[in-house]
Amino acid sequence: MLTIILITGIVILAVVLWKYQRQMKDICRQIAFLREHDSNMLITTQIRAGGVGELAEELNELLLEMKSEHREYMEKEGEIARIYTDLSHDIRTPLTSLDGYFQLLRETRDPEEQERYIRIIQERIGSLKEMLEELFTYTKLQGGRYEIERTACRLNRILKETLFSYYEEWLALGIRPEFSIPEEEICVEADPRALRRVIQNLIKNGMDHGEKKIRIALKRQGDRAVMTFANQVSCPDKIDTEHVFDRFYKADEARSRTSTGLGLSIARELARRMEGDIAARMEEDWFVAEVQLAALPCGAKGYTEDV
Repeated sequence: MLTIILITGIVILAVVLWKYQRQMKDICRQIAFLREHDSNMLITTQIRAGGVGELAEELNELLLEMKSEHREYMEKEGEIARIYTDLSHDIRTPLTSLDGYFQLLRETRDPEEQERYIRIIQERIGSLKEMLEELFTYTKLQGGRYEIERTACRLNRILKETLFSYYEEWLALGIRPEFSIPEEEICVEADPRALRRVIQNLIKNGMDHGEKKIRIALKRQGDRAVMTFANQVSCPDKIDTEHVFDRFYKADEARSRTSTGLGLSIARELARRMEGDIAARMEEDWFVAEVQLAALPCGAKGYTEDV
């Protein structure tokens, strides 16, 4: 009787081991198939005992993670390809313009014409330099290489100094901006360099796309410092405030030939890196960008003055 029981046990064990071995071979076969084919198939098993079920579940989790990473990688590759296409177009346009004016400069003997072409070439080079600077900043932001060092800043001072630096440009363009900046000091915790860049990009956006009417205001609203940059536009129906902060967004291509469409995107990214944000809205024919940053009590030592 004992012999029969032992033989039966050995037979059962042999069958179990055979099924286990067959199942492991089947799992290996499925893995080999998945390595050779782009398939959404997951590992399946006939038995779950002996840790086989747990092994299959872990393998399937790994497969799903790998598929997700591969999908993200392909999406990034496609995004990079689109970026290169957009950038090549944005840079080629001013370069082509420069080449044309250099040709005209070589052909003319009129001193006045030469002076005019030189002035235009300098302006185009300046625009190209600004475009490349924006592209460089955007690349650093996306790659996590733009360092933000937040410190206590007097926002009134930084805003006024930045506005003053645009006085000559506004004068040349016939723009008479309206300012509303309180005497009361408003302080924030921010990176002075990044904060200045946010202000510059919003000013430039108004100059590039506005109709020579710009309003800039600063106020304290509760525990927030709020800056608003408003510019009148000729075609308000063409502006999609839901997408103005998207990369390469351009509401008017004809007026954006020297713009990358990255200015507002960079400004919002920098604001968010400083625990703030930027929102956009339309008020009739006025485009309004509103920057909010956390306000700090003023009066303490250690505030950044040199920006």
